[in-house]
This record gives sequence, C-alpha cells and structure tokens, in this order.
Amino acid sequence: MKIKLEFLCLAAIIITSCNTIKTAVKTNPVQKKPSRILSNNNLSNNITSEVYIKTFKDIAIVEMNKSGIPASITLAQGLLESGSGNSSLAREANNHFGIKCNLEWKGPTILRDDDNRNDCFRVYKTPQESFKDHTEFLKRKRYAFLFELDKNDYQGWARGLKDAGYATNPKYPELLISLVERYNLDQYDRKENSFEKIKREDKVLAEITKNIPEEKVEAGKPPVAMKIYEVKQGDTLYSISRRFNITVEDIRILNNLPNEDLKLGQLLLVSK
Repeated sequence: MKIKLEFLCLAAIIITSCNTIKTAVKTNPVQKKPSRILSNNNLSNNITSEVYIKTFKDIAIVEMNKSGIPASITLAQGLLESGSGNSSLAREANNHFGIKCNLEWKGPTILRDDDNRNDCFRVYKTPQESFKDHTEFLKRKRYAFLFELDKNDYQGWARGLKDAGYATNPKYPELLISLVERYNLDQYDRKENSFEKIKREDKVLAEITKNIPEEKVEAGKPPVAMKIYEVKQGDTLYSISRRFNITVEDIRILNNLPNEDLKLGQLLLVSK
C-alpha cells in the first residue's frame, strides 16, 4: 500500500511538472526573426539550368495563361536574374527576379548591397510566390503595352521589357532571346485565338488601370538587381571576380560555366 501511495505521489509530481512546462512554453513563445526567410529546400546546391527549367516551367505556364507573359520570357528572366536559382538572393529570400522593395510592398524584406549599401529586396515564402509577384509587378502602366502582344511573342516581350526600362543593360533583349532559343523555352508558350486574346487583354489592362493610382514614382531606377559584365581582352575569371567582389566559383555557378575559359564579348552575370 505504501509503495502504491508513493507511486501515485510521484506520478502527480511528474504530471504537475509537465503542465508547468507546457504553460511556460505557451506564455513565452519563441519570437521569429523578422524580415528574413532562409533556404529553398526544393532545390539542391549548384542547380543546372535544365533542372531550374523543369522545376519552374509549370508555374511559368500558369502565370502566362493568367496574364499573357510568355512562359519562355518568365523562365529566361528567372535563369538570368537568379543565376538558375543559385544566387544568394534566390536561396535566402526566394527572390528569383531581383525585385526590390518599394512603398507598395508590405511583405518581409532582406538587405543586400547593390546600387547602394543595404538595398532592400522582397522576401517570399516560396519561389512560386516570387513568380506570381513577378507577374503582378509587371501589371503597371509602364509595361501595359506589352500585354497587347501575343502571349507567344517572346522576342517582342524581350525588346519591350528593355524599352520599358525593366533593365538598363543594352543587351538585355539579346540575353533573354538567346536563353529562350538555347533551351527551347518557347515550347512552353501557347498560342491564343483572337477572342481569347481580347478577353485576356481586357482583363489585364483593367487590372493595370486599377493599379495606376497606387503606383509610386520610382525615379526611373531599375526595378531589378542584376549586374552583367561583357568579357574584354585580357579578362580572366579571377580578375573579374576581384572587380566585382565575388568568388570565381560563384561566377562559374551563376553562369553555369564548365571551366574557366572565357570568350571575348561573352556576357556574365556577376551579381549574387
């Protein structure tokens, strides 16, 4: 009887202790670190362009069918601006298009040195959110004329993005078009008949018109973070890495280079 009583007392102490612990956890929750989401668990290290395309082609097609942005253009921009998903911004913030913060952005953020020290960039929970926000980002007055193009006109979109000021590099259209053609990305584009085109245009242009009062003037500043360098006579990966404060290995990963050989006039992504 005595042993049984001692056992019951011990059990009561254990239960009381457990309840105390639970209460402590409830009243003192762990605070999340603000403005930062790390890692993209769906992608491994040193992602190839082929793996990147296979991973994100479906979301690019979905966004194309909703808005009219060719899937080939979205994929080419993602490949170029995220280094096939290997850039630090893509890995640490799931930001595959280098879109910066502005007054409209209410989500989490991360700081990175770019045009200025500690420039503010958008953070997404998943890469897919980045693709969706890329579509929404383009639904503004400056890009409105692009949505009147056919949704399989990747060349028109590539040139139009440059004309609208999406990127300052004069060879931006050629970069996108070369990626589309190198990886046959236009296979994911879809034609639309005249009725479908009119219906889509009306929907998207109405959304753009609705967004105009909320748009903030960005002083013509390029909206995305992207630095591209054209290889000159005498350049080596080491000299380029020193110039842009980036490692040789990072340049190779960002540009999917099999070795350190460079060609005169070659274009390299040199921002992480």
